[in-house]
Parts: sequence; structure tokens; C-alpha cells
Amino acid sequence: MPNAYDVIIIGSGAGGGTLAMRIAPSGKRVLLLERGDYLPREPQNWDTAEVFVENRYISADTWYDSKGKKFQPQVHYFVGGATKLYGAALYRLRPEDFGELRHHDGVSPAWPISYDVLEPYYTQAEQLYQVHGARGEDPTEGPASAPYPFPPVAHEPRIQQLSDDLSAGGFHPFHAPCGVLLTEPNLAYSTCVKCSNCDGFPCPLHAKSDAEVMAVRPALTYDNVTLLTNAHAVRLETNAAGTAVTEVIVDHEGHQERYSADLVVVAAGAANTAKLLLASATDKHRNGLANGSDQVGRNYMFHTCKAVLAMSTEPNRTVFQKTLGLNDFYLRGPDFDYPMGNIQMLGKSQAAMYKGEKPLETKLAPHFALRDIADHAVDFWLSTEDLPNPDNRVTLTREGSVQLTYNGANETASDRLYHQFKSMLGDLGMHPDHLVHRFAYLKTDIPVAGVAHQAGTARFGNDPSTSVLNADCRAHEVDNLYVVDTSVFPSIGAVNPALTAMANALRVGDHLLQRLGATAGATATVNR
Repeated sequence: MPNAYDVIIIGSGAGGGTLAMRIAPSGKRVLLLERGDYLPREPQNWDTAEVFVENRYISADTWYDSKGKKFQPQVHYFVGGATKLYGAALYRLRPEDFGELRHHDGVSPAWPISYDVLEPYYTQAEQLYQVHGARGEDPTEGPASAPYPFPPVAHEPRIQQLSDDLSAGGFHPFHAPCGVLLTEPNLAYSTCVKCSNCDGFPCPLHAKSDAEVMAVRPALTYDNVTLLTNAHAVRLETNAAGTAVTEVIVDHEGHQERYSADLVVVAAGAANTAKLLLASATDKHRNGLANGSDQVGRNYMFHTCKAVLAMSTEPNRTVFQKTLGLNDFYLRGPDFDYPMGNIQMLGKSQAAMYKGEKPLETKLAPHFALRDIADHAVDFWLSTEDLPNPDNRVTLTREGSVQLTYNGANETASDRLYHQFKSMLGDLGMHPDHLVHRFAYLKTDIPVAGVAHQAGTARFGNDPSTSVLNADCRAHEVDNLYVVDTSVFPSIGAVNPALTAMANALRVGDHLLQRLGATAGATATVNR
């Protein structure tokens, strides 16, 4: 049959794209479905106003909140998924994140696998995505079976001074793990030029280690891999018993098409993976496909984050700012015996990003001319773990659109992290009274619309009554259905989830290859 494959993968981002690369060398026929197209390479890729004010690369979609009010989610439907605009911060979860972890406002549940199980795949993912970093600087990091494949990205002078000041204060700053195709000792031959338009921007040089560049394009060098763009999977159909997916129904440029495969893998992002499963209800799966546990769509998480701008007492001439992290408060804080979270740099803010940001216009304007803010700004991302709550969930409207119900969690720890950081500013060469919330990097001031770190709607676990998937990320109730995006996360930790999704996709890929009676073979690599 011309539309029959060994494996169909729905979604080409951190999970789906990585999985395609894992299976590609085996010779098995793979169909990769992407609802969007290639992100255009154009001058506007580096136009700050187009990206951060006009939201040029936000994909059109309409979701609804718990009250039925529609909103535009900050989604990116492109080959490579959300990684096309991510900051390429490729962190491992801490070993403690895989066990039950008690927080001030609740409990983060254990995973069905340990850090040790995922560790070899973390190493492989770091190699595939060519991550820069340095082992041994972060006291919370877990053991690693290999060094980072590339040296850390060097701090520029103002960030090096920040690192030195933190160390002098007894803290443990580290070089942030970063996925860029950078050859720093020989920039004349480097793909990455270490510019200011990286975090939150698409890269027209293909110098960012995103899923399109590092996984999908190499996978497509194999004749057995087919990519279908503008192909929106709208429903999964099963056999009469409801035990196997028989067809994937696809809206392809306005036409309905049907595809079949021995194995079907969903990697559409936490909200859209839940949407597809819920929309695939049958007589055997009345609450949605693989939803006998009533967990599909539940436990939606997306981090409790604050993007903040501090004002340096000296000008900050940094260009590539996202090189430093701090995890001293990841597992506990001073006088607070609970996890607080991660502090890391954002990309350097630019004046064009400030348009319409009232906190900047009202709080800083009396002290600084707006045109001077960017010259002194030092930008930070404060991330606290969002705790799973079954009432935070994705459901469908009568028309089949995503309806997202969410109430914040773990706010106590988030507030403690913010105030802890603010208390340190005076010792870091910053104005202690000027710490301003930023909305530009979220590209929205609607909290529920900021979905870059969405996770948790199809959790994996050992108990079919409380999870959707088993430890291999196979649906408990549907033998040939798998999920490999961040939907599977029982908890989200406090660091960026992309590397964990990539590593888990490699792990599940090995399971699928074994099930198909195949081996991975040689893997194509991206040249710097």
C-alpha cells in the first residue's frame, strides 16, 4: 500500500524529530507528519520588532480558557516545532527530579524510570544536538558518562563579572549548557556568529541546534524517511477491539488523507497530543483514545516562570548573554527547606522589545530614559517547578478546539526565588531597587498563553489506573500507540524540558527498533 509505513510520527519537534533521526538509519519506512511548514529563512528572522512585537512567527490557532474566552496560544507550528524559536538551553533534569520531591505547596511525583536509566540517552542527546557546557561547575548536576561534546560558550566581560561576583558571594554559577553550532576559537569558520538575535528568534544561518537542523534534515538524507508538511493529524482510528491504531486521518492542505503504520507515535506537544487523543474517542474508548484512566489532558504543567530585567550600574555591552546559570536554590533555599528553582540568563534585551511594556515605561522611566534601558539591562529567567494538578487540564470545546483550564501552582517557592534573587542585586553590580517583570520573551501578557514549556497531559507510569502510558511510553490500552513529547512527563522539574524530551525520544526509539527487529545503524551528523 502506498500510504502504509512501519512508523508514523506525528510532530517534528524535540520529541518527534529526534525519534525520526533515531529510526532513520534502520531502513524502516518512516512518515513524519508536520502540521506546519518550514519556517521561512528571511531578513525578518532577525528583526526584533517583527519577532517580539508583531509576533510574526506565532502560528495561528485559537484556544479557549476555562471561562470559554478565546486566546491566541504562543505556538510555533513549523518543521522542528517549538525548537525553531527556543533559546537552545539544553539542561538535564537533576537526579532528584526523577523521585518524589516534596515542595512547599505540594508534591512532585516520581517517574517510572530513574535518572540512571535516562543518563546514557542524555549523553547521546547532547552529542546529537552538539551541546556546549562544562561538567563539575553545578553542584546539583547528576553523574554523566561523558563530557559535553563541546566546550562551554565563553562569558562576555559583564557576564564574567557577574559570575565572579556570584562566586565571591559563595554561590556556584556555571556555564549554561547551550546548543549552538559555534566554533569559538575559529569564528571565521563557525556557523554561529554569536549574535544578539538567538533567544526567541529563528536563526537564518541554521546555527541553532534545533530539531529541524540537527534531526529532521539529517533523517531526510535516508530514502526511507518521508516528511509531509502542512499535514494536520486530526484523528486516530482503531480496530474494532480498540486495541491498535489502524489509520491516521490527516488534513493535508485542505484534503483528507489516510495513512497506516505498524507503530504510531504522537509528539504534537502537550496540548495538541491531548487534543488528538481526546478527539479520537470510539465506542471502546468513550472518553478519548487510551483514556481509561481519565488522565489524558490532565496534569498540564508549563513552569512557574518570571522573565525579569535588572539594571546594571555599569553599561552592559554583552551581545550573546545566555551563558550563565545558577542552581544554588534548585533543591532548597536559605531559611526555606524546599525547592525554589533555577536562575539563568535570557538573551540580551533590545530597545525594540520594550514597546508597550508598561512596567518598563512606568517604573524605570523616572530614573532612566527608555533609550538607555537596553544599554544597562541584564536579563534573567527565574524558573520554579510547576506541580501537577489533575484539574489543570486540556479538554475540547464542542467544536473540537483546545480548552485549557489552569490555575497556578507552587507560587510560594516562585516568590521566594524572586525575592532571594532581588536581595542579591546590590552585590552583583545592579541597582537593588530596579527589578522589572518582562513580557516580551513570553510574547504575551496572558499567562495561560505562554506554552513554550508545556508538559504533562499523557503521563507515563507503572499503574494503568493513574497513567496513560507505560514506562516505554506505550499506551496501556493501545498496543501500537506511543507518545514521545513532554506530554509524558509526570513532573517538569525547574529547567528547560527540551533535552529531556530529546533523550527520552532516543530511549523510546531504541525500544521501537527492538520491537521492529531493526538496529539503528550509522547516524548522520551535522557539520559545523
